[in-house]
Amino acid sequence: MSHAHPENWPVLIIEGALDAELLRDVKALAAAAGESDGNPPFSEQTLVMLRGVDAGDHSLLSFILYAPDEDSDPATAEDLAGVAVVVGSEDGSGVLELAVHPAYRNQGVAGRLLDALQGKRGLNGLSAWSHGNHEAAAELATRFGYGPVRELWKMRLMSSTAELPDAGLPDGVSLRAFVPGQDEQAWLSANRAAFSHHPEQGSMTLADLEARKAEDWFDPEGFLLAVGAEGELLGFHWTKVHPQQGPHPAIGEVYVVGVTPEAQGLGLGKALTVAGIKHLQGQGLHAVMLYVDADNEAAVALYQKLGFVRWDTDVMYGSLTKN
Repeated sequence: MSHAHPENWPVLIIEGALDAELLRDVKALAAAAGESDGNPPFSEQTLVMLRGVDAGDHSLLSFILYAPDEDSDPATAEDLAGVAVVVGSEDGSGVLELAVHPAYRNQGVAGRLLDALQGKRGLNGLSAWSHGNHEAAAELATRFGYGPVRELWKMRLMSSTAELPDAGLPDGVSLRAFVPGQDEQAWLSANRAAFSHHPEQGSMTLADLEARKAEDWFDPEGFLLAVGAEGELLGFHWTKVHPQQGPHPAIGEVYVVGVTPEAQGLGLGKALTVAGIKHLQGQGLHAVMLYVDADNEAAVALYQKLGFVRWDTDVMYGSLTKN
């Protein structure tokens, strides 16, 4: 381990997207942290924005801490010690995510990054994600006067042994695959309607959608659309496949299921969920995962009935004191 003193290291502060070299280093750190913790340290949207995709009304502020050459760990040849990223909104609020390379933990790296953050923009209006709700994150949150304000459950289904119910589509509704170049605007409208009160999903833009279409995992055949008799989009199930990483096998994901307000109450959500899982099963995947807000009782109950069990928890922390 390095015998470093992060409180004396300079922090690089970047507004906006990262250049190619910085992005490569941050992605390498995220991969190392994810392998160590069992959870990626940054949300997908944060990584999309770091790549330079149009952020719309959001701002991006990154704090990057490199260990000097004399302090870097020769066992890993990694000198990027930690990264903190704030995605800000026009109203002054923002969401913080922070990652420390496993080789530089327990040395004060996170504290150094947060000190830099306080000096640059302060903690006013910030909430922070802990992906996996690790003990160190909880302790750091307490130190800065933060407490849990939201829980996002990760649930998992062993798809190879799951017996799914026969969930037929409502009368007059059919399923088809997403057609790139044709369905973007219709899907964005349906998504906004279905997730009008959701802080992340409901605010997706065309740039966000295009960024995901450009990812290696994107497969239009796994992007299922439920359409009515007149061709109107009533709901969707966008699936995702995470490829095998080292000893960890590939796993499917119920990426997002949405039903428009006019199609609520028809049983379409269950039918779409089952259809997407069956699509993933057809690709030979042995497990399927999803994220769901812990307080979304209806969704949690549906997933439990389908055989999903709680696997892990992401926790959002917010300030417990008035700023």
